[in-house]
Amino acid sequence: MQIPIRTIVVCLLLASGSLAVRAQPIAPEAIPPINPAATQPSAPVDLALQSASAEVKRVARWVIESGDNGGLPFLLVDKVDARVFAFDPAGHLQGTAPALLGMAKGDRLLAPNSATMTMMLPDVRITPAGRFVSHLAIDSHGKELLVLDYDASISMHPVVKGTPAEHRAERLASPTPLDNRISYGCINVPPEFYTTYVHPAFNKTQGVVYVLPETGPASELFGFQPVDAGTQPGATASNARSSQPPSAAGAQ
Repeated sequence: MQIPIRTIVVCLLLASGSLAVRAQPIAPEAIPPINPAATQPSAPVDLALQSASAEVKRVARWVIESGDNGGLPFLLVDKVDARVFAFDPAGHLQGTAPALLGMAKGDRLLAPNSATMTMMLPDVRITPAGRFVSHLAIDSHGKELLVLDYDASISMHPVVKGTPAEHRAERLASPTPLDNRISYGCINVPPEFYTTYVHPAFNKTQGVVYVLPETGPASELFGFQPVDAGTQPGATASNARSSQPPSAAGAQ
């Protein structure tokens, strides 16, 4: 499956000569500053979910208890804390890592699917929230990525250089999520996280990516009865699917 060139331009922003015309550098004033604090090691996997936000715990509990993932591997993307959590089909946490997200805050795509990179001003560079049945694909440069919304060119992929002023790798390495809003909407993750958890989980199968909202409760978006994050497994949870069907998740 070939991903259209807009996916490469918008998501990866590769600094190759063949894309120089379309890969316009972002104006300095539009780029959030990098937090200069020293980097910190990631927490052990068995403690990672315990330290996750209450909203992440609620969604993870709902997915596992309701079986909403349909026996498929799944990822939870916490936009507030700029972090991604990888689970196996049975709901066991496999790993977690920081992530880079769309520059603008919001949960709905504002730019039309036909918009080119130069048309996408900073305030429409949004990572949409939703439930995405996702699969691996190869772009026109032979690079693998995990496609969330093909028409909108939204994907998850290993972090790439981007424009020098963006300092994407440094943003991923900083201990705060405050400088992780930099992409045009795609989700950038550390290469080792993608290689260790994303590729093996989605290789030769599909899976589900839940991108949690940041402007409202996840229970409202995904259609389940909210349960206190501290309650024990077995608490009531709805089997209802997301209010956004897989084929339309993230649609503008």
